[in-house]
Amino acid sequence: MWHKQHRLTWLCVWAVFCLAASTAAAQEKQPSLPDNVQKRAVVIWSEGTRLAGDLYFPKGWNKEDNLPVIVCCNGWGGTKQNTTGRVAARLAKAGYVALAFDYRGWGDSDSRLVLKEKMPRPDEKGEVTVKVQAIREVVDPFDEALDIRHAIDYVMGEPGVDRKRIGLWGTSYGGGLVTWSAAHDGRVKCVVAQVAAMGLLNEASRKKAEERATQQARGEIGPIPQDYDKPAKLRGYGNLAKMIGYNALEAAAKVKAPILFIDAQKEELFDRLEHGKKAHDILAANKVPTEYRVIKGITHYGIYREGFEEATTLAVEWFDAYLRAGRKAE
Repeated sequence: MWHKQHRLTWLCVWAVFCLAASTAAAQEKQPSLPDNVQKRAVVIWSEGTRLAGDLYFPKGWNKEDNLPVIVCCNGWGGTKQNTTGRVAARLAKAGYVALAFDYRGWGDSDSRLVLKEKMPRPDEKGEVTVKVQAIREVVDPFDEALDIRHAIDYVMGEPGVDRKRIGLWGTSYGGGLVTWSAAHDGRVKCVVAQVAAMGLLNEASRKKAEERATQQARGEIGPIPQDYDKPAKLRGYGNLAKMIGYNALEAAAKVKAPILFIDAQKEELFDRLEHGKKAHDILAANKVPTEYRVIKGITHYGIYREGFEEATTLAVEWFDAYLRAGRKAE
């Protein structure tokens, strides 16, 4: 058991790292759909967990249209109801098919389950009856990156979309995740990352992460955090041990798809020059099409409010140039 003072000191360090994420409280509820847009609920399976999604598309869309498709990815604490659904509707209005979904354990998606007792021997059907704990609202970058991959898998099977024109849109912690995903999934042809946090662990965070990993492996604490490592002012928990090895900035060096980075001029949660701007510089040095745009006068959460129209317009223009038109990453 950690001493209370030690725990509070750690939470302050952890909060500095995690404040790069979006909270649901700071984001607005999605408005009614544009007149030319429809949506339908879909189910995405990610490693056996049901993810809830909404597919947005122009009215009259059919399987012969072969439209480009964009998967929209939440930040820390975001859901399709309060973040990505709003953007997906705007992308559909612009003529795209867009998928908004909730990561496992968030929003309308099913929970992760962990055993609370020793597993009995399976019966002849391979089935067991056990007591489990439902795990919700835990940020795990590798789980969420897999959720994104399986969301791409889902749209690959959707009639009426062009499998060769798949884009990603991500915000805040999701901005780092879509950068990571573009580096590891060649199906991604175009990316927009706004107010992107790149998952950088400082020395203190890395040390704590390694301690947590040892504790989890030895069964000294729960396998997935539900009562510790809660960042200040943010919804949910961070699975710190799973953040070892996740660095979207390093992944940026492997990206071949064009990426637009959009930042807030008055970003208050992290140094934007060390996150989105640095990722942009890496891509530019590798001669990958990239732009770095800064919306003047707004803070981090302003991207969802007064900066929403400008940021969304920039995103649509980028997708029009590099996804709809099919310009190549040269």
